[in-house]
Amino acid sequence: MPRPRLFLSALVAVISLSACDSTEPEPEPTSQGCEQFDFPLSAQTENRHLSSCSSSACGSGDTASENPPSSGLHCGSVARCGVYTEPISRCLYIHNLEHGHAVFLYNCPEGCPDEVAKLEAAAASVATGSNGIRRAVVAQDPLLPNRVAALLWRRAYVTDTADPEALRCLLEHQDVDAPEPGLACPGL
Repeated sequence: MPRPRLFLSALVAVISLSACDSTEPEPEPTSQGCEQFDFPLSAQTENRHLSSCSSSACGSGDTASENPPSSGLHCGSVARCGVYTEPISRCLYIHNLEHGHAVFLYNCPEGCPDEVAKLEAAAASVATGSNGIRRAVVAQDPLLPNRVAALLWRRAYVTDTADPEALRCLLEHQDVDAPEPGLACPGL
């Protein structure tokens, strides 16, 4: 009877070894508490530079399906990183996203200083580039369907009331999916 045991032991060893050599992607690490948030990747889009920063082609193609756009066609320049009091071109900030920068937007015609403060605090937590400037943009976007949004390349958190914990968890994905991650950003 030793033969069946030997066969069974060998079979268990093969199964164990094949499980260790899995080609399945490892799940992305999340900090404690982040499993409650889901920031799925949007559809892959064409992401080349356009000849004009005022082109209506900027964004993810059908911008009605992704508002605000978190990827897509964009102009050849990036927005300077920092806090803006006025809107900036989506064509610019999409290029920032391609470089792995975080973009925080708000649309509050009546004002929403508490929400803007949460976005600014999240932007202040973003890593600095090689030039010492935080790799984040905060700006108004009058086209937002909600009051606030936080964007990374192909990931978006769009809501009416920003949750600082959700912002922190979204930022765990910074540079993960960006085509040109980790690039420094010029400052204001």
